[in-house]
Order: sequence, then structure tokens, then C-alpha cells
Amino acid sequence: MDAMRMEAFLRVCVILLLLTTACLVRFDSQTSLIFPSYSRTASFRDMNALFVLVFIDIAAAGYNLIQLVIRCMLISSPQKQDMRGSYKHLAWFSFLLDQAVVYMIFATNSASLMASVYALNGEHHLFWMKLCSKFNRFCTQIGGALLCGYVAFLLMAVVSFLSAYGLFRHYSPKTFLVLK
Repeated sequence: MDAMRMEAFLRVCVILLLLTTACLVRFDSQTSLIFPSYSRTASFRDMNALFVLVFIDIAAAGYNLIQLVIRCMLISSPQKQDMRGSYKHLAWFSFLLDQAVVYMIFATNSASLMASVYALNGEHHLFWMKLCSKFNRFCTQIGGALLCGYVAFLLMAVVSFLSAYGLFRHYSPKTFLVLK
């Protein structure tokens, strides 16, 4: 399997994992009885990090879908050209956007993980109570979603490596940024 087909396969996996993460977080809610007459519903809107995670994951999945369509068009094109002309600029643009998406996925997953740790353990000095003792199913589902998000991050990092390989293999090793 060549690098372009592998990249397309990994992008499909990343799209599925990012959409799974976004759906698990977005549609997760649990209502719990706090006092005999007061019930509380936990949802993704309670933590800003989870709210941002949903939108960043949807945007990253959309970006990967656009890149997948571009890759499929390049794979199925009858004329196989090298990276000269517009393909060189497309490869640079793809490489830089892949890097940005990897960092954004990692940052939002890490921020959501930190917020989830505070929900799990609470913070004694700030008088934040533990939420996961009252909303067990909610916290378990968020944990599964974060696991999917980190797997998507790792796969997206591999896609970024393949994108870098696809870009820099066309340059000469003897002179700086000169095409072969």
C-alpha cells in the first residue's frame, strides 16, 4: 500500500474517531437527584473545555474529509504528475494545516482531560466538589470520548508524518529546499 492510500485510510479512521468523540461528548447527559427536591443535569455545556472539544473535533473531522476528497481526486486522476507547480503548494498547505490540526486536537483533548480530572477529584482549595461521585455514567462516557480523542490525535500525528514525507521526499538532500 503506497503512502497516499495509507494516508487516506488513516484519515477515514481519524474522521470516525473524531465524530465518535464529538457525539459521545455532545449527547452525553445525566440527571441526578442532589437533594430530595433538587435534581441536577450534567452535560457537556457545564465545562467550557468539553464545549470547545465538540466544535474543534467537528471542525477537524471536516478538514480531514476535505483532505480525503482531495486525496481521492489525486489518486484517481489519470495523469500522474510529480510535485511541480500547484501540487507543491498544495503539499505545503496540507502539511501546515495537518500540523495545526494535530496541535489543536491535542490541546483540546488535554484541556478537556484536565477539566475532567477536576470533575473526578474536585479541588479542595477552591471548594469544588467531586462531580463524578454523583454523575458516574456521565464521567465514564466522557472518559471513553477522551480516549477516542487521544487515539484520533495519535493517528493524526501519523497522517502528519506521512504528509511531511510526501512533501520533503521531492526535495534534494544536497541543497536547501530545491526540487530534485
